[in-house]
Amino acid sequence: MQNKRVISNLLLLLTAFIWGIAFVAQSVGMDHVGPWTFVFSRFLISAVALLPVTVILQQGVKRNRPEKASPTPVKTYLLGGFACGTFLGLASIAQQVGIQYTTAGKAGFITALYVVLVPVLGIFLGRRPGNRVWFSVALSIIGLYLISIHEGFVMEAGDALMALCALIFSFQIMCVDHFSPKVENTVILANIQFCFSALVGLVGMLLFEKPDPEGLKAAALPILYAGACSGSIAYTLQITAQKNTDPAVASLIMSLEAVFSALAGWVILHQSLSVRELLGCCFVFLAVVLAQLPHREAKTAS
Repeated sequence: MQNKRVISNLLLLLTAFIWGIAFVAQSVGMDHVGPWTFVFSRFLISAVALLPVTVILQQGVKRNRPEKASPTPVKTYLLGGFACGTFLGLASIAQQVGIQYTTAGKAGFITALYVVLVPVLGIFLGRRPGNRVWFSVALSIIGLYLISIHEGFVMEAGDALMALCALIFSFQIMCVDHFSPKVENTVILANIQFCFSALVGLVGMLLFEKPDPEGLKAAALPILYAGACSGSIAYTLQITAQKNTDPAVASLIMSLEAVFSALAGWVILHQSLSVRELLGCCFVFLAVVLAQLPHREAKTAS
């Protein structure tokens, strides 16, 4: 069991690495295609690439299904995929537009704020976050200020869009948390989610952009990476690894995507962060870590 846990944690570390590098792919891709085209293309590839895995896993689900158990209704898959996919598509658009006006490192750290926002939004579902979560929120606000606010109390456009992306991602995570226990095959849910995310990109692409075949050809590698690696492969690694490790540890490891995004931006794109921005990133990362540490449940009187 210990060996399985170690292997699972290493797979989650690889997942965080893949997601961190994706910020570079998204930044490079924007040099050739519009944001809506990029989002449509990447999630279309994600859905197609994940399809063989979905079929194989579904065969296993059917074999292991208890004799009297009923399969998950198609309506549940479609409703969950629609909700999760719409939020994922909108968050990705905010991220894709915003990354034009900020660095990959800053984008990764600000996006990671969803880890803090999720428990805060849980208040509306009757979940009361503890004092440590509120402390994490305070640290993240300080970090965001140091990263984004430079002259006067004005947030830069790219950073504001990344903050919006983190908020929308929080809703997407809450949707996944709601629907994933209701389905017997979460990979099917993921695949339908990717389809609806691609549809969000397609609608925007048809309304606001005119895709250029030469631009798509030039952006093929970044789109392929974002779609196949960051989407299909990383998601499959995540759901496989989380079966054999503690969820708090898993979230903590995956939050390292923010660190990998900053390192990738520095090494590949030669982007640098000022001392003030690095300090802000440290505050955000500390907030993410604190929000994910395991805690004791409050005792209630019997």
